[in-house]
Amino acid sequence: MSYRLNWRAFLAFVHDVCMAAIAWVGIYWLRFNLDLREPFVSDMWSTLAWILPLQAAIFLSLGLYRGLWRFASLSDLQRIVYAAGLGAIVIPIVLVMLRLTAIVPRSVMFFYPIVLIFLMAGSRFVFRLWKEHRLYSPLAALGEPVIVVGAGEAGARLTQEMARSRQWRVIGLLDDDATKQGRLLRNISVLGPISELASWTRKYGVRKVIIALPSASHMVRRRVAELCAAAHVEALTVPAYEDLISGRTPLTMVRTVELDDLLGRDPVVLDNAGIAEWLGNRIVMVTGAGGSIGAELCRQIARFRPSRLVLFDISEAALYEIRMTLVDAFPQLGVVSIVGDVKHASIVEETLAREKPDVIFHAAAYKHVPLMEETNCWQAVRNNAYGTWVLARAAVAAKVEKFVLVSTDKAVNPTSVMGATKRVAEQVCQSLQEGLTQFVIVRFGNVFGSAGSVIPRFTEQIARGGPVTVTHPDITRYFMSSAEATQLLLQAGLQGKGGEILTLDMGEPVRIVDLARDMIRLYGADPDRVPIVFTGLRPGEKLYEEPLTAEEATKPTTHPKLHIAQARPANRDAVGQMVAWCERDRVADDGEVRARMRAWIPEYAPVAGASLKPIPTAVAETAPVPLRAQRRR
Repeated sequence: MSYRLNWRAFLAFVHDVCMAAIAWVGIYWLRFNLDLREPFVSDMWSTLAWILPLQAAIFLSLGLYRGLWRFASLSDLQRIVYAAGLGAIVIPIVLVMLRLTAIVPRSVMFFYPIVLIFLMAGSRFVFRLWKEHRLYSPLAALGEPVIVVGAGEAGARLTQEMARSRQWRVIGLLDDDATKQGRLLRNISVLGPISELASWTRKYGVRKVIIALPSASHMVRRRVAELCAAAHVEALTVPAYEDLISGRTPLTMVRTVELDDLLGRDPVVLDNAGIAEWLGNRIVMVTGAGGSIGAELCRQIARFRPSRLVLFDISEAALYEIRMTLVDAFPQLGVVSIVGDVKHASIVEETLAREKPDVIFHAAAYKHVPLMEETNCWQAVRNNAYGTWVLARAAVAAKVEKFVLVSTDKAVNPTSVMGATKRVAEQVCQSLQEGLTQFVIVRFGNVFGSAGSVIPRFTEQIARGGPVTVTHPDITRYFMSSAEATQLLLQAGLQGKGGEILTLDMGEPVRIVDLARDMIRLYGADPDRVPIVFTGLRPGEKLYEEPLTAEEATKPTTHPKLHIAQARPANRDAVGQMVAWCERDRVADDGEVRARMRAWIPEYAPVAGASLKPIPTAVAETAPVPLRAQRRR
């Protein structure tokens, strides 16, 4: 054996050998109707002397004593059957080879393994039932009463695990399947349909409901959460289906229902094999790696085992945090952390020359619309447009295979400086699509809980008791989770061949006022006591976002949530003018930035009242500056 028998295993071994003896002797006595006489008594004992060591060797060889009887399961029963069956085959062969004169009735040989299986398995399962009853049944009255919604596989497993919990006491289950209603699941009753949730919670005084529907659509989960809110009980949920399948999160790790459980979408189906082939054992670089999108992108990329992941971010604290997260979760992953600015050409060029990335995901950007609209317009164009040009040109020089630009739906018919600068960044990538580097542009909308998102703001306001501020009663936005956004970003990067603008299927737009009401109910606040106040549109803000302009059409891809935009060609002259303008020492004021954006992006329509200054004629309008020229600055 490759392991030592401790005292528990030794007792179990002795027990099984005794069961083998009892089975052999018992079958003999039963065969002769409890009237066993010579010479069969002598034959029984003489054969038993050979059978016990033989059967003991079989028990040990099959590893029957690695597990604990408290957790006896079907796998243990399977090993017992193998042991008894192997004994039934080997024992008569050995008896014949030994040429014993003892007579063994055929009925004894036939019934011996059956009785042995019954004795060994029965002992284990009786012990498990006794142990669990002794350990857990006194706790049944101590746990907090809960109702589980969902009597499927997840509900059954959850109920079984919670029977051992000191924290929970499952009162019953609810399920819309009529064939399950009124029946018992793990000795717990399926009380009725989900629509009766309020009446059952009142009847049993339940304050918490656990939604065990990990594979159900978000519409079903939303309906249950709304029923919980109406019944004034707290809604909890099991982990998402993909987390359970991957083994990242155990089923019993219940959590409160989050907003993306209500507004989320159905799971993304990825070409995992294709992405693994594309990114596996490659060097991948992510700019803006410490941001909300960049960090989630790093976590998703790490799953596909790149040979090295290069993290590039201007924020030291954010970079350190994502690095530690990756090191803890993926200890075999090679991680390189670069504190740098995408606008700094020397650092960018030196990093690409040293690390030699095969793929770059460019997620570094200033994205907060109102903040970039007032006083910070020059910084927005320098970071979002010029920074993209610096990185993209360096990628071409370093012969990077693929460059994926993380863009936004705010680049479509932009009304904000931020959106206009992202459209210029798209044109930068389009204009460089001539050499070996493939430039893929991906547009998507808002991400749940990302930095600068309205959701953390609403959470703080609700925690203070309100009011919750919404800019306009009709304002809408597209939302998706960070996991879905980054997964589709990877899929788009895989499918893009260079020069395309890919748009993500963002689903249906969400009215922000409805989002605010959902969050108030979700966090258990009284909607009548938490008012919603409309404050008016902020600078650069649109009532609704568009994934495409009126002139742009789409064509489908092989993935149902990805589409290719038939975008207008890049304005190369505008790109050259932007580069020359950004490389001067003088800082432009907001009015000049808007005037430039208006000249370069015809569809850019600043909001009423935004300042526009004439473009100074003294500034030369030149073609893009070579990379070497940047080093002399």
